[in-house]
Amino acid sequence: MIANTILNQKHDAGIIEAMQFLRNVPIFSDIDENELMQIARVGVRKKYKRGNVILLEEEIGAALFVIISGKVKIIRSDEDGREVILSILGENDFFGEMALLDGLARSASVVAITKSELFMIHRRDFLKLLNDYPAVAISLLKELTMRLRKADTQIKSLSLKDATGRVANVILQLADDIGKIRKGRVEIDQLPLQQDLANMAGTSRETISRVVHMFIRKGHLELQGDKLIINDYEKFKSLYL
Repeated sequence: MIANTILNQKHDAGIIEAMQFLRNVPIFSDIDENELMQIARVGVRKKYKRGNVILLEEEIGAALFVIISGKVKIIRSDEDGREVILSILGENDFFGEMALLDGLARSASVVAITKSELFMIHRRDFLKLLNDYPAVAISLLKELTMRLRKADTQIKSLSLKDATGRVANVILQLADDIGKIRKGRVEIDQLPLQQDLANMAGTSRETISRVVHMFIRKGHLELQGDKLIINDYEKFKSLYL
């Protein structure tokens, strides 16, 4: 009897904790407590080590993933195994929604770049949420539209800008996706490896290093270990976006 009570208390605590982090996820931010509780009840928490493959390109989509902690990279690979990073996602971001909506195979792979914990909602439960709670569907559409705009900016950068512009665009993309802004300064913790940055910018590691250090000499950036700081985000954006 006592053991069952303890298990129930842990279960209830887990649901409350899940509700707290789901409240900060854009697609769930506008729904009420009862709806949020239903989402918390149907989800499953999973942990991944750095380097673990979470999803594989071309596999059938079976779940939506919300990032509780950690960072992941969304990638596509060519026949020679060369990797292109489409985006890097962090806490409160989500992925896997496209394959759930159209029923087709995954369009990209997802790999943990730090130790990560995810909240997984199975396809059947997620589609039921969209049907039962229109607010979630509307928020999802807004988020997908924002991602399309970011993709357009990324394509424009890769096709029209020189190496300096492409590297700047990647830094701004990371600032928007995983940066923390404080009084006009943006801090990007656990900066991805230079090879990952090169894959995002469509350039080499040597170019990444050269351009970043040029930005540092000009006073735009600071590098503290694996933390990158944009000293004046709006100024940097106006110069290079």
